[in-house]
Amino acid sequence: MASSFTFARQWSAACLLAATLSVAHAQSSAGTCSVCGTVESVNPAQASASTSGVGAVAGGVVGGVVGNQVGSGRGRTLATVAGAAGGAMAGNAVERNRNTHTMYRINVRMQDGSLRTIDSRSSFAVGQPVTVKGNTILLN
Repeated sequence: MASSFTFARQWSAACLLAATLSVAHAQSSAGTCSVCGTVESVNPAQASASTSGVGAVAGGVVGGVVGNQVGSGRGRTLATVAGAAGGAMAGNAVERNRNTHTMYRINVRMQDGSLRTIDSRSSFAVGQPVTVKGNTILLN
């Protein structure tokens, strides 16, 4: 019976200690949010996705057809090849320009003092409080 009473006292003391440490930890870490910060700067930049090749192929076909309409004999062959090459380059450039969009490089000063840089399709106002989760910025 004595050992059961001693165990119960030790168990109670261990639970009380664990609860006290848990409360102390919660109070010490409650002041700093690890995912909270403030937008420090926003810099717009143009970003382009990679091209699929469809623009180059379509441009090459159109350029080849147009080049084939010029001259005769070897001149026609040369014009066809030059038209296909030029059309492919032009088609690729058109596709690249079509896939270009504005990205925003956003610097966020975290509550712990660190600086995080996030690329986002959305812009945020300087001084705005935000939450950073992974590579995503959310409004508070």
